[in-house]
Amino acid sequence: MPEGRAEEAAAAARRGTRGRSAEQGTDVGDGATGRPRRRQARGEARIAQLLEAAADVFCTSGYNGASTNAIAREAGVSPGTLYQFFPNKEAIAIELGERLMHRWQETYGAAFVVSHIELPLDRLLDTVLDPLIAFNCENPAFAVLTHGSEIPGVITREHDALHASMLTRTEQLLRALLPDLPADRATRTAAMSFVLFKAGLDLVMAHEGDEREAYVRELKDVMYRYLEPLVCDTPEGSPTGSLNTP
Repeated sequence: MPEGRAEEAAAAARRGTRGRSAEQGTDVGDGATGRPRRRQARGEARIAQLLEAAADVFCTSGYNGASTNAIAREAGVSPGTLYQFFPNKEAIAIELGERLMHRWQETYGAAFVVSHIELPLDRLLDTVLDPLIAFNCENPAFAVLTHGSEIPGVITREHDALHASMLTRTEQLLRALLPDLPADRATRTAAMSFVLFKAGLDLVMAHEGDEREAYVRELKDVMYRYLEPLVCDTPEGSPTGSLNTP
């Protein structure tokens, strides 16, 4: 019957579509959540290619100025190929942001290790700050995707959580380094150290080459001069400076 043949043709078309999706490394996408479609292992290379291109475009044009067409062009693929893996620009940003934040979490987790307090202050700062600075210099898209009102909310929320976690780790390291420091002063010192690092990092990221290295040295010098009076003891055996300064 005509109706029966039509139903069989439609079913065959659906099977063909599912087969192509599996071959391309994707299943049916969830565009409502802004998440990338599920994919098989052989689709990961294409995903990585698209995310690398997106990072370049976000850095060049900003998140708001970027487009899926520009990302596809940077990746050397057609927009149709991009849409096989991501439904829109937001999904790309979320996937890239989550991957970068996971790597950032691993980076600062390895940097803020309590055993580092055994090092002299200058070497301690090198050990903690160098990997953090290197990560940001190697991944400039991280800053693009964690600043700005137009960034997808899920990225902002996850970044805020990471920010709070990193501040907590800073305070924990400081308390281990200076166990006699009053609790309220340790909290303020940790917050100030964190802000000093962020401000200095902005200057580091704004320059390249020798000038960038010069700003890295300036940042470490500022951090050292701020923390050194607390770390180095006076002849009387108490930290220099007034711990009761408001």
